[in-house]
Amino acid sequence: MASATLTSKGQITIPVRVRKALGLDAGDRVEFVEIDQGKFAIVAARRSVRELEGMFQNKRRRPVSIEEMNAAIARRAAESR
Repeated sequence: MASATLTSKGQITIPVRVRKALGLDAGDRVEFVEIDQGKFAIVAARRSVRELEGMFQNKRRRPVSIEEMNAAIARRAAESR
């Protein structure tokens, strides 16, 4: 398992093994994609969104309406207070 230490400025160094697996070079951007509560995937930002297909197999499959999204946002905002 690869690990990194968070600095006081909120920075980490991505381990060599992870950089090689993601095909990352200096200056590349990464995205942190939440796959479950408290769990994130690191994705090279230069990849197509289509490559993410299948990553969320255990997530809800039906489309969510704007009203449902707004209700979820409101619930989370209320919980954070």
